[in-house]
Amino acid sequence: MPLLAYGAVSMYSLRNGAQETVVQGNLNVARQVSEQIDLYVTGSVKILKAVAADLQQTALAPWQQDRILKNYVLEFPEFRELTLVDENGRPTITSRLGKPSVTVPSADSAKIDGVLMSRFSVDNDLLPTAVLAVRLSDGQNQGWLVGRVNLEELWRMVDRIRVGDKGYASVVTAEGQLLAHGDPDEKSRVARGDKMSAHPLIQLLNTRKTDQTASAEYADARGAILGVAATIPSLGWTVIVEQPQSEAFAIPISLQKQLEIAIALALLAMLLVGYFWGRSFINPILALTRGTRALAAGRLDERVLVASTDELGQLGDAFNNMADRLVELQDDVRKKERQAVFGRVAVGLVHDLSHPIQNIGNSCKLIVKMFDDMEYRESFKRTVEREFEQVKRVLEDLRNLAKPKPLEKFPLDVSKALHGVAESMLASAENSGISLETEFAFGPLYIEGDLYALNRIHRNLLTNAFQATPPHGRVVIRTIRRNDEAIIEIADSGSGIPPERLGTIFDDFVTTKKQGLGLGLALSKKFVEQLGGAISVTSQVGLGTTFTLRFPITKARPSQLAAV
Repeated sequence: MPLLAYGAVSMYSLRNGAQETVVQGNLNVARQVSEQIDLYVTGSVKILKAVAADLQQTALAPWQQDRILKNYVLEFPEFRELTLVDENGRPTITSRLGKPSVTVPSADSAKIDGVLMSRFSVDNDLLPTAVLAVRLSDGQNQGWLVGRVNLEELWRMVDRIRVGDKGYASVVTAEGQLLAHGDPDEKSRVARGDKMSAHPLIQLLNTRKTDQTASAEYADARGAILGVAATIPSLGWTVIVEQPQSEAFAIPISLQKQLEIAIALALLAMLLVGYFWGRSFINPILALTRGTRALAAGRLDERVLVASTDELGQLGDAFNNMADRLVELQDDVRKKERQAVFGRVAVGLVHDLSHPIQNIGNSCKLIVKMFDDMEYRESFKRTVEREFEQVKRVLEDLRNLAKPKPLEKFPLDVSKALHGVAESMLASAENSGISLETEFAFGPLYIEGDLYALNRIHRNLLTNAFQATPPHGRVVIRTIRRNDEAIIEIADSGSGIPPERLGTIFDDFVTTKKQGLGLGLALSKKFVEQLGGAISVTSQVGLGTTFTLRFPITKARPSQLAAV
């Protein structure tokens, strides 16, 4: 970018500087031509005034005045004719052999140093001429000295001006008349007396009050043109020098192309060097980036290879050391996590199995002594079956956690299923001093479910609610029909769950109780997801907890009901 900026500034400066140099060179040519034309015309005016001074000498006879006029015409070929005109405009003496051809210009004609000058015209030889007239006021010779000036030398002067191969000069009078043109193809315009008032340079000079030079770029039938102009203050004329831009700016254009090529080559070389050098600098960074992403994705065996010995090499070594340390830490964490999980499982199993096993052991000791007691034998049977059922439930929870049991889905009325669970657990609620209430949606509420899995879910949630609710509290079971969903809510007025523990409450081996494996909610979530539902929890400490289950409503019905 700095090289491109430098190249752009350089090309801009080169182009503008070179173009300005060309413009100034052409302006210098125009100024020199204007000075030469000024000397040429003012020289003719001075000659005419010198003749007038000689004629105003006293005691000159007419033949002497005639001789003076003829001598000046012979000596100064710029004048084709010199004629004395009286106050009435009648010619009195002339250098011409025949009848005089000049008249006094009108009073509104241009004046040069007090001398009247007429508009220029083309004579019979197609050469430009003009008439000059100076006032005679010596008392003896009242009238005018009138001379016809031949401007053929002015043409030759303009023809000699060349700017390059295709640049020419032209002269325009104060009235906008084209007086001379160096381009042979444009000389016919001089003969026609074409006006140049609409020329861009003439219009530009007319808008300026003090500046006597101008330059512009414009287009005409010849193509893109660079034009400059300089005025002749004493005459009010304008010298115009025009040159095709393709020729005028040929050197700047060539230099600009060379500079563009040089900048392109320098940029290419810089890009190549920068690419190879930059890759050696960026590759270690890319390797570190890939390694960091691999670590973030859990691929702790990823390592980076940085061959340099600079700061990047040191950073690569530090990264590899960090990865090695992470592997060690992860192994240590896994070991400790396994120990913690095994410890919690062991503690939970001891807690959940010690009581049933102890009851079975105590009952076995008593049955030895009271074997003949039929009533105790029946009590022993019920106790053993009840405690073995508890042991079986704990072991089955562990098995379902490791390998979930496939569920058999069929249409069932979730309100009816909940009603049965509520009836079976009503005695437990009464023993705990808790009010168990039900609020079921009107009519059947069918979902695709497994009765065993749903009963396990509901019993787990109700058991947790009973354990979290103090005496005289209430647990509410409600079902809601909302759009195409069957919503089940089990709410209690217990102690609530702290907000920081809500995010992990459904994880394996996580429990808010002091004892137990923490499998109830984890299994409940797995069952709900297997049935295509979702479970969530909201809780406020001291106010209670609400578990919400959502299942899609099905239009299918049990086979017996469908047959009826």
